[in-house]
Amino acid sequence: MIDLSRLNEYRENNRLEAKKALGGLPESLWETYSAFANALGGVILLGVEEREDKSLHPVDLPDPEGLIGEFWAIVNDPRRTSVNILKEENVDICTVDGCRIIMITVPRAKKKDRPVYIGEDPITGSYRRNGEGDYRCAPEEVRYMLAEAQKAAEGQDG
Repeated sequence: MIDLSRLNEYRENNRLEAKKALGGLPESLWETYSAFANALGGVILLGVEEREDKSLHPVDLPDPEGLIGEFWAIVNDPRRTSVNILKEENVDICTVDGCRIIMITVPRAKKKDRPVYIGEDPITGSYRRNGEGDYRCAPEEVRYMLAEAQKAAEGQDG
């Protein structure tokens, strides 16, 4: 778990992504959701900017409740995301240095749900995390995850 009182000591990495989100939900949020779900999971912070020195600092979101409503609408829309693997407790409004931010804790998806992808095509919509960036999965990676999901659905593997 992340200690938000020490936010400025953290850096983006394989399990942590910060997005300013002052103009609404950034489109890149969904790539990060896919990438974290297809890997080890991670935390997405909305209302947090990364400065030039790579330190993280909160910015006050004007309407976090509205952003959360929009987030749930999109994550539950099968035309936008292949599956919602989140529960209500995975999305929370937190206060850091007097600023309200949103913390989204994305677990690793179960094999039967992978690949988690955006849009309607797993080949073009599946992402993975590498360092502090999200990258489109290679077609062979997606085919492997689809095969593993099929095995899981048939009860051959977790």
